[in-house]
Amino acid sequence: MHRIPVTSSNIRSIGYDPESQILKVEFNSGEVYQYFDVPEHLYQELMKASSPGRFLNDYIKYSYRYQKIT
Repeated sequence: MHRIPVTSSNIRSIGYDPESQILKVEFNSGEVYQYFDVPEHLYQELMKASSPGRFLNDYIKYSYRYQKIT
């Protein structure tokens, strides 16, 4: 999955697969997490957010199952 670089104090890049509804987030630390069953509209809003890190924490991190992959 291709990830797009973002401007954020804690997120390096974000990728999304609409078919599987998997969101992948690479943090500046190098850790990558995937979040499952994330609706595409939330991905679109995340990419437009003035603070992607805050949006992730407020709307995705505690609402969707996730797994650390690196």
